[in-house]
Amino acid sequence: MSVSAQTAEVAPAAPKRSRLGGTLYRGNEGMWSWVLHRITGVSIFFFLLVHVLDTALVRVSPEAYNAVMSVYKTPIMGLGEAVLVGAIVFHAFNGLRVILVDYWRKGAQYQKVMFWVVIAGWVVVMAGFLPRHLMNVFGH
Repeated sequence: MSVSAQTAEVAPAAPKRSRLGGTLYRGNEGMWSWVLHRITGVSIFFFLLVHVLDTALVRVSPEAYNAVMSVYKTPIMGLGEAVLVGAIVFHAFNGLRVILVDYWRKGAQYQKVMFWVVIAGWVVVMAGFLPRHLMNVFGH
């Protein structure tokens, strides 16, 4: 079989669909909910890992433990605590949204609205938490 006969048998390529911005992600509420849930979950996991390790340090060396605790009292770590609380609050609220999407018959129908309810609830909780926390961080 010749080369020209082989190429004649190949079906023409399907036209490529163009994507906005050349990305696979569309940027809708479901995608951002998924991304933020994964980021906050992994962040909380690593915090808990470090927390267990630094707490266990007291058994190994109380002096080292005290040194670590003094680092935790700095303003940078205070801001880190605020970020941690924000991650925990979002992850908790969005976890409830995921449960509703999975187990409520109309969950998928209202998943976009529920995402904005999660964001609104997060803003309310953080607005109540941040002023007091930041006063403690920067007030001393």
